[in-house]
Amino acid sequence: MKNVVINSILIMKKLLFLLLFLVPIIIFSQESKKIAHIDSVLNYLHQRQLFNGSLLIGKEGKILYKKTFGNADPKNDTPLNNSSAFNLASVSKQFFSMMIMILKEQDKLNYDESVQKYLPNFPYNNISIRQLMNHTSGLPDYFEIAKGDMTLLDTLSNKSLLELLALKKPNLVFQPGEKWQYCNTNYTTLASVLEKVSGTTSDKFFQQYIAVPLQMNNSYIYNLKMKTYPPSRVFGMRYEGGKPVSNDLIRFDGVVGDGNVYASAEDLYKWDQALYTEKLLKKSSFAEAITAGKLNNGAETKYGFGWSIIEPGKTVAHTGNWVGFNTAIIRYIDKNQTLIVLDNSSNSFANNLIRDIWEEKTIRLPVTQLITNVKVIDGTGLPAYAANVRLVDDRIQDIGSLKVFKNESTTDGKGKVLAPGFIDSHSHHASGLDEKPEGIAATNQGITTIVIGQDGESVPIDTILSSIKKIPVSINIATYTGQAWLREKIMKDDVGRKATTLEIDAMKILLASEMDKGSLGLSTGLEYEAAYYSSRDEVVELAKVAASKGGRYISHIRSEDMHLDEAIDEIIDIGREAKIPVQISHLKIAMRSRWGNSGLILKKLQQARLEGINITADVYPYTMWNSTPRVLFPEKDFDNLASAEFATQELFDPANSVMVRYAPSPTWQGKTVTEIAAINNETAAQALLRIIRETSAIGQDGTIVAKSMSETDISNFLKWPFSNVCSDGSMGGHPRGHGSFSRVLGRYVREQKLIPLETAIQKMTSLSAENVGIKNRGLIATGYFADLVLFDPNTIMDNATVSNPTALSTGIQSVWVNRKLVYNEQKSVPNFTGKFIKMEKN
Repeated sequence: MKNVVINSILIMKKLLFLLLFLVPIIIFSQESKKIAHIDSVLNYLHQRQLFNGSLLIGKEGKILYKKTFGNADPKNDTPLNNSSAFNLASVSKQFFSMMIMILKEQDKLNYDESVQKYLPNFPYNNISIRQLMNHTSGLPDYFEIAKGDMTLLDTLSNKSLLELLALKKPNLVFQPGEKWQYCNTNYTTLASVLEKVSGTTSDKFFQQYIAVPLQMNNSYIYNLKMKTYPPSRVFGMRYEGGKPVSNDLIRFDGVVGDGNVYASAEDLYKWDQALYTEKLLKKSSFAEAITAGKLNNGAETKYGFGWSIIEPGKTVAHTGNWVGFNTAIIRYIDKNQTLIVLDNSSNSFANNLIRDIWEEKTIRLPVTQLITNVKVIDGTGLPAYAANVRLVDDRIQDIGSLKVFKNESTTDGKGKVLAPGFIDSHSHHASGLDEKPEGIAATNQGITTIVIGQDGESVPIDTILSSIKKIPVSINIATYTGQAWLREKIMKDDVGRKATTLEIDAMKILLASEMDKGSLGLSTGLEYEAAYYSSRDEVVELAKVAASKGGRYISHIRSEDMHLDEAIDEIIDIGREAKIPVQISHLKIAMRSRWGNSGLILKKLQQARLEGINITADVYPYTMWNSTPRVLFPEKDFDNLASAEFATQELFDPANSVMVRYAPSPTWQGKTVTEIAAINNETAAQALLRIIRETSAIGQDGTIVAKSMSETDISNFLKWPFSNVCSDGSMGGHPRGHGSFSRVLGRYVREQKLIPLETAIQKMTSLSAENVGIKNRGLIATGYFADLVLFDPNTIMDNATVSNPTALSTGIQSVWVNRKLVYNEQKSVPNFTGKFIKMEKN
C-alpha cells in the first residue's frame, strides 16, 4: 500500500512537471500563431495602401514582434525604420499627464487646485487640474474658437490659445464635474500649467524627466513654432490617385498638450515598461493615472489621467488620430503585454484588427474593389474624366489612374459613365419595400437613396428602424417627419380645424423627439385635408423646432393651381420666420390658364434667395401628377358641379387622365375620366363628381394620374440652378415611380439637350443631398459612401408608361449601395445593404 502511494505521488509530480513544461510551449505556440496572423494582415493592408507604419508587440519586457512597412515621407522614398518617430496625436496626452504627476510628486502643485491659481488669466475659476486630466472640465474644444480668430498666416500656440480663451470666454459645455466629455482644450491648458509651474518649456521638461531617463533617443516634442526637427521625424500622408501626398501638420500645430509628442515604437515600449517600475514616478502615484475618474455624483468615468480604462486592473489604452497619423497603445497590465500601432497614411484599419487578433476575436478584413475604365461624372457638375475608382468596405477610398492590387475584385466599366448613386428627394417607394425589399422600382433608374416622410405623412423613425432590421432592404432610406402625422397623433380624427396652442406644443415635443432620432426635418402636405386647415402660425412654430435641431422644411405647398402665388409666398414666409431652409416639393403649375408663368415663379424664388432665404425645389419630368382626385377641388366643395366643371377645364385633362386605382369598381381602373363619363352617359364634370362621391367611403379610395402641366414649365423648372430631380414615385401607379431619373437623362439631356449631362447628374446627386441635408453621399469623392450607378448615356431611357408603369429602364448597367452590387443588367442582385440615414448636425 505504501508503495502504491509513493508511486502515485511520483506520477503526480511527473504530470505536474510535464504540465509546467508544456504550458509555456502551448502559450508560445498560441502567441506565435497570433503574431503570424497579424503579420499576414499587415502585409495585406500594406499591399492595399491601408497601412504604412510600424507595429511592436511586447511581453514582459521582451519584443515578440517588431516591423515597419512603407515610407517615412511622401516626398521621397525614405523607408521607415526602427528609429522612425511618429506623431503620437492624442497618445501624447499620457505624457503630459505624467509630467503633471511628476510636478505633483515634487510638491509643486495639487490636482484639486484651481487652474486659475497657476494661470490667472484662465477665465474659469471652478475648473481643477484633475478635471483637465480626467476630461470632466466642461471646456469646449478649441478648434472652432481658434479658427474664427486666425488668418492663413497664423500658427496657433498655447499662449495665443490661452489669450483667446480669456478674451472670448466661451460658455462651458457643462458645469465642471457633471459629465465626461473628451476635449483637447483640457490638455492644451494642462501643457500651459506645466510650463508655468516648471518654469521651462514642455519639450525641455519632457527630455529631462522622461526621454533621457528612459533612454528614449527617438522621442521628442515638436510643433510648427520650432525651427528645426530631428531626422527621425515621420511625416503624415494620404493616398491620392494611388500616390502618397502630404497630410501633415497644419496651422493648429503650434500647440502641444493634446498632441505633438513624437516617438518610435521601440521608445514607446521603453515607456510602457517603465510604467511598471518607479523610474519616473512612485507606483502609488501612477496608479491614479490608470484609475477611472469620478464625477461630482460619484459615478465613475472610463478615463484616468491620459488613459482610457478598458477593464480596470487589466487593460488600459489610448488612441490618436490627427492629420495623417493614427496611433494606438494597448497595455494588458495584468499580463504585461503591449501592442503599439503607429500609422502615418491616414488609415486606422490596423488598430482594431491587431487588437482583435491578439484578443482572439473574429476579424473581418477590409475588402477592396476596383471599378476600372469608366468616365467619372462626380456629382460636382464638372466635366467627366477617365479614371478608376477604388472602394474599401462601404466607402470610396481613391480615384485616379489606379493599379489593381493582388487578388482584388474588379469591375470593367467598359467606358461607361460612373456617377454617384441618385438621391430621390421626394419618394413614396418605401410603402412597397416590405414585399419588395430589393426596391427595383428605384434601382432600375439608378436611385440608391430615397427620402420619405413626404407630403406631411410619415411613420415614426423607430418603426422604420424596426422594419429594416426585420426585413433588410437594398436602398438607403432617410425621412422627414410629417405635419399631418403629428396632427393625427395629437388631434386624432379632428384635423379639419386649426390646432390649439396646447396641441401645437404637444406636436413640437413629438417633432423634437423625431429630430433627435435622425429626422431630416418637417414635411407638410398643405393641399391635403389632414393639413389644409392648419394655420401658417402652426407650421412656423413646428418649423422653428426643426430649425433649432439643424433640420429643414419641405412642402407640398397649399396650392399648385388656383392659389399658387399665395402658396409660394407662404413657404417663403415660413423660411423667413423660422430661419430654416425650405424646399418646394414637385414644383409645378397645375392650371391651364397659368401655363407659361414658370419664369415669373422662378424670379420670385430667386428674389427670395437674394433676401437670404434658402429656398429650393425638386421636380419630376412628367406633365402628369398622381394623387387623390379630391385635390381637384381647391375649395373642398366636393359636390359642387361648377367646381367640377372648372377642374375639367383648368386643372386637368379628363381625356388624358387615368384612374390607376378605383376600389368601388375595379373594372374602371386604367380608364380615363372621359371614358368613365361615356360609360355612364355623363359629362366629364359629372363623372368627376361620381368619382369623388364613390371613393369617399372608407376602403373605397381611388387614385388618378392626371395630366395638367406643360412641358415648357417643366423644362424651365428643371433648368433652375437650385432645383433637383425627384420622382414623387412609388412601386406602381404613375410611371414616374420606375422612370423619372432615366427619363431626365434620356429625353431631356440626350434628346432635347435641355441641360448638360454633368448638370443633370449634379441635380440627381450632390444638389439633392444638399437640398435635403444628407452628408457624405452624392459625390464620387474620397471618404464618401460607395453609392454608385454605372450607365450608358447613349442608351439610357425610361420605358414605364401609364399602361405599363413598372417597365424597367434601359441603359442602367449596375448599381451599388454601400459598395454592394444591388442591380445589374436589368435584374436585382440580392444584397440588402441599404441603411437608414440620419440627419447629421454640423
